[in-house]
Amino acid sequence: MAHDLGAAQQFYGAVLGWEFGPARLGDGFSVGFSDGVPVAGLGALPPTLRIPVAWTPYFAVDDADVTAARILERSGTVAVGPLSFGTGRAALAADRDGAVFGIWQGDAIPDWGMGGEAAPAWLELRTRNAFDAAIFYGEVLEWACSHAGCCEVAYVEEDDRILLRHAGRTVAHLHGGKLAEAPDPHLRPRWHVQFRVSDLDTAVKAATGLGGSTLSVPDSDPPPREITLRDPDGALFGIVGPAGPAPFRP
Repeated sequence: MAHDLGAAQQFYGAVLGWEFGPARLGDGFSVGFSDGVPVAGLGALPPTLRIPVAWTPYFAVDDADVTAARILERSGTVAVGPLSFGTGRAALAADRDGAVFGIWQGDAIPDWGMGGEAAPAWLELRTRNAFDAAIFYGEVLEWACSHAGCCEVAYVEEDDRILLRHAGRTVAHLHGGKLAEAPDPHLRPRWHVQFRVSDLDTAVKAATGLGGSTLSVPDSDPPPREITLRDPDGALFGIVGPAGPAPFRP
């Protein structure tokens, strides 16, 4: 959700190489396409609603009302909904530590399969206790269930994190550890989205050239590498991808 939809489209189009099309949810919404595949939605915040701009993950559920009830039963918060929204039903919620997320029942975009391999590289939950969070989300969203299409949950001991896999692909990481109580959203429990780019250095240059900023130094591991960025409105997101060729130095 952005204050200026046009400016957000210009920024993410330049940084991530997306093109944009209508979302059938009204003039205040658009869909970002990567090579013709829908990967994310952008919405315009009402001018009178002065809340922080942010990326929010929405998890698909079979019944938004049932899922909302599970959230409340486990001491989470349902801030908005569930309510009918375009082609589905949605709610905006927060887990016990305050990390914000959404749930969505129905088709996000009619006639399109949202996500797949072109979707965000992965989601990260940065929280105080990854095990508690895994139990909360596992019960709320039915992770590791016996139904077809459910996700597999795995613990990685050396990194003290929990991985969520779907169809053999890692789709989310849950990181534990102490986080400061400061108001900076980068330090509070939150969901963090990572997007794929074809050239990390080019994407960073485009972001900073359009008023964005970097919050972390690209890691030194072999490709793919990752870095955290802040867009001009303050929304945090990550990019992951190979670096461009090293500049020639005589």
